Amino acid sequence: MSLRRLRKAKIIATLGPASSTPEAIEGLFTAGADVFRFNFSHGTHADHQARYDIVRAVEKKVGRPIGVLADLQGPKLRVGKFESNKIHLETGASFRLDLDDSPGNAKRAPLLHPEVFAALTNDTDLLLDDGKLRLRVVKHGPDFAETKVITGGELSNHKGLNVPNVVLPISPLTAKDITDMEFALDMGADWIALSFVQRPEDVEQARKLVSARVGNRVRILSKLEKPSAIEYLEEVIALSDAVMVARGDLGVECPPETVPILQKRIVRCCRRVGKPVVVATQMLDSMVHAPAPTRAEASDVATAVYDGADCLMLSAESASGDYPIESVVMMDRIITQVEQDEQYRVNLDASRQDPENTTNDAISAAARQVAHTIAAPAIVTYTTSGMTTLRVARERPDQPIISITPDIEVARQQAIVWGAHSVVTARPRGFSEIVTKAEGIAQREGFAEPGDRIVITAGEPFGCAGNTNILRVADIVDSKA
Repeated sequence: MSLRRLRKAKIIATLGPASSTPEAIEGLFTAGADVFRFNFSHGTHADHQARYDIVRAVEKKVGRPIGVLADLQGPKLRVGKFESNKIHLETGASFRLDLDDSPGNAKRAPLLHPEVFAALTNDTDLLLDDGKLRLRVVKHGPDFAETKVITGGELSNHKGLNVPNVVLPISPLTAKDITDMEFALDMGADWIALSFVQRPEDVEQARKLVSARVGNRVRILSKLEKPSAIEYLEEVIALSDAVMVARGDLGVECPPETVPILQKRIVRCCRRVGKPVVVATQMLDSMVHAPAPTRAEASDVATAVYDGADCLMLSAESASGDYPIESVVMMDRIITQVEQDEQYRVNLDASRQDPENTTNDAISAAARQVAHTIAAPAIVTYTTSGMTTLRVARERPDQPIISITPDIEVARQQAIVWGAHSVVTARPRGFSEIVTKAEGIAQREGFAEPGDRIVITAGEPFGCAGNTNILRVADIVDSKA
């Protein structure tokens, strides 16, 4: 069962209460999910292990590599409890936040995060409950902040707090995150998603922890949801294996009108350097409780596809919604429809970056051009690290990319990569064997027929990452290799 996707942009589906059975997870994959997200903000390790075991059982059944993304919670800032569980803040009133853990009232609330107070200045704005309430600091110390309520409203226990435009002296990895990450690595996750990245150093810290436990086996995806991360955008992308436009908190901490602009900027920067980019949050949000999306949501998904994003993500739609499989089907339909539009190819061609001055990029750019000229049905890459496939995907070719690799872990990681259809095969003895395998796989997986010509890229010596130096055009013969 090849289950070849008829689109190039990929889909991440979050697993949760609505999608934890073998039938549900297989249904999501069959509907179009390429990667499954495990949200460590919710659920126990036992819950995640059970879902992971099901994913791998589905993978074995369908014979296709499936990616697993472990999304860490990160340092969530929250106010404490209130005497009556909730209060109403009047606009213009004074309100105090402090380190006293006693229940709050209409005059004050516990905020047990000394790092927040350490970073405050007068006139700093504090956002509560996803930005619904706004406070402005008028006086502060190491253990308190006196504020004025700019936008009032109801505030209940443990609501979140955001501090926009302030770099907080905290790591994106809490003690819980480190425990969760170690579990996810041992479980077999292919990607670790790092929440609330603020600086390049945050990615470096995570990389050291991952490498110390599993070496280079697992990739790191940085979630861009803090304005400070945008200030270091190029550095963060350079240190990450992929990034996510996490529009939830980004939309709280940045003015809403700037989020679409930031999304395009992030996608453009990732495409320039050839790093996978995921667009996430509320893409089909109304399908949590409705069988169809709004027209605006369909347009939102389409915009990300037109921009050339590698992957789009479903959150509550697939994790806890009433229509998880229908949400994946709808996203698959929108992506497929957009990619059939002439303007889609015009956009990709117009935004293509010049190849970098390397042999890898020269071969990858040539592969795209040759495949276009001879109307090849596919480009085949042989890769041991995934780099060859990434560089070809950077070119956004007309053709799908058949990525042949001897490493199942690499194949799973590439489930997030634009246009990549990964196939695990035995390690070849030479390039002629790669050609034979490429011809047989292209035919067997439904990409090519006898008489077609395919373009093949690889690197010699084999096993050296980033060493793409071979380009071959091969004729498809009637073979079942």
